[in-house]
Amino acid sequence: MTMHHILVVDDELEIREALVIYLKNDQVEVFTASNGLEALEILEKETIHLIIMDVMMPQLDGIKATFKIRENKNIPIILLSAKSEDNDKILGLNVGADDYMTKPFNPLELIARVRSQLRRFTNLGAIQKSEDEIIQVRGLVLNKSSKTVEVDGEGVRLTPKEYKILELLMENKGRIFSIEEIYDRVWNEPLFVTDNTIAVHVRNIREKIEINPKDPKYLKVVWGIGYKIEKN
Repeated sequence: MTMHHILVVDDELEIREALVIYLKNDQVEVFTASNGLEALEILEKETIHLIIMDVMMPQLDGIKATFKIRENKNIPIILLSAKSEDNDKILGLNVGADDYMTKPFNPLELIARVRSQLRRFTNLGAIQKSEDEIIQVRGLVLNKSSKTVEVDGEGVRLTPKEYKILELLMENKGRIFSIEEIYDRVWNEPLFVTDNTIAVHVRNIREKIEINPKDPKYLKVVWGIGYKIEKN
C-alpha cells in the first residue's frame, strides 16, 4: 500500500498541529509549512501527493501559491479559508484548486475529502506514471497524465487547444500533419473554410517552447504540406 505524503500549509500553528494528528491517524506522512513560499520549497525537495492550503497567509497566500504550483504540478489541492464568499471559492477553483472548505470545518469531512481526492488522483495514474505517459524530444517533455509541458526543466503554460496540438504532433513524431488533419483531430470537426486558426496556434506554441521561434528546433513547418515535431 502506498504511503501518501500530504502537505499542510497554514499560518496558524494550532490548525497545522490538529491536521497532523487527524491525518496521521489515516496512515499518511504529513509535511507542514506556514506560508506559500515554504510550501514551494518543500515541493522542490519532497514527493507530495496532496496539499491542504489556507488562502490567507503572509508572504505568499494560498491563491498565488496554487497558481504557481499549477505551472508544473497536477497534484490535488484543497483550499481552506475563513471567508465563505462565492468569489473566493470561484477564484480558488479557477486558479487550479480541486476542492474548497470554509473555516471552521469538520475535520472528519476534510479527511473524507482528502481520501476522495487521493483515490481519484491515484486512479487517474498521476502518482504512478508509466513510460507511455511521458513523451520527450530532447529538452521538450510532455506529460499526458498531468497535462503539463516542460522545456529544459521549465514549465510551459499552454492553452487547452495548444496542448492538444502539441500532444498530437509529439505522439506522432516525424509525421507531417496537414492543417485539415490537425483541425479535425483537435476540434473534432472538419475544416470547411481555410483560415489561419492553426497557424496562429502553432505560432503561439513556438513562442512558448522555442528558444528562437524564427528558427525552431522542435515544431517544424513543411511548406505546402503541414506541421511536424522532429523525432530527435
